[in-house]
Amino acid sequence: MRIVVTGASGKLGKLVIEGLVAEVSAERIVAVVRDPAKAASVAAAGVEVQTADYNEPGTLNGVFREGDVVLLVSGSEIGRRVPQHAAVVEAAERAGVARIAYTSLLGCPQANFALADEHKATEQIILGSGLPYTLLRNAFYTEVYTDQIPAQLEHGLVGSAADGRIGSATRADLAAAAVAVLVRSGHENRAYELSGDEAWTLTEYATELARQTGKPVRYVDVPGDVYKGILEKAGLPSETADMLVNVDVAAVAAGLAEGGGDDLARLIGRPTTRLAEVIAAKIS
Repeated sequence: MRIVVTGASGKLGKLVIEGLVAEVSAERIVAVVRDPAKAASVAAAGVEVQTADYNEPGTLNGVFREGDVVLLVSGSEIGRRVPQHAAVVEAAERAGVARIAYTSLLGCPQANFALADEHKATEQIILGSGLPYTLLRNAFYTEVYTDQIPAQLEHGLVGSAADGRIGSATRADLAAAAVAVLVRSGHENRAYELSGDEAWTLTEYATELARQTGKPVRYVDVPGDVYKGILEKAGLPSETADMLVNVDVAAVAAGLAEGGGDDLARLIGRPTTRLAEVIAAKIS
């Protein structure tokens, strides 16, 4: 049985490949990438590299084989992902793969904010395919916030999330969960809500960042239209600003980003990585 990972040169995909190499023979792993030059290191480890592009369905022909277990890592091009994901599912269905796993979003299909729409549509495509599936409903990445620490130390934090809690998880933890469901049986036709063990507000985030750095950092909550204006002034396109405001207002402030289950910790066999640990690693 081969394990095939699409989007394998992305930040999450790379971690999944690394985890798989530690668990199974490299000869059983296939990394699907758009640019093979970005997969040179995994190829050197003995992993098979296939070149395909979500935007070009014909390139997916022959990538999958009967009996494969496939991880569809969601695309990064918001607004284009439904046809991209559909092309992967259709190619997997034609090949007769044994199971398809998908990196979805925490709370689907109940989530009613814009970022969830393409994930909900993809889940329906997978369910409609008739393929055995595993839905990995990932929380927001902790790194989405901690990657902004240099700017946060200079300008503080601003948003429209109110006191909403964020049950984020690191990419490494979410990749470890993906590895677990790919290499082990018993995950067929299951959906997992993958959030961190702790959930935090942006005020608590700012307080922890200030504690660890000794610098004054605080979170300022503003109305959505004000937040959008700030984002646009910082150079973000209007569509991107709208999406970020919607995440804060319709997801975080509405309590839809909190999570709270223990699916992630159970799959990886340990407590999830705490926010304080991620901040400490980022500023060290």
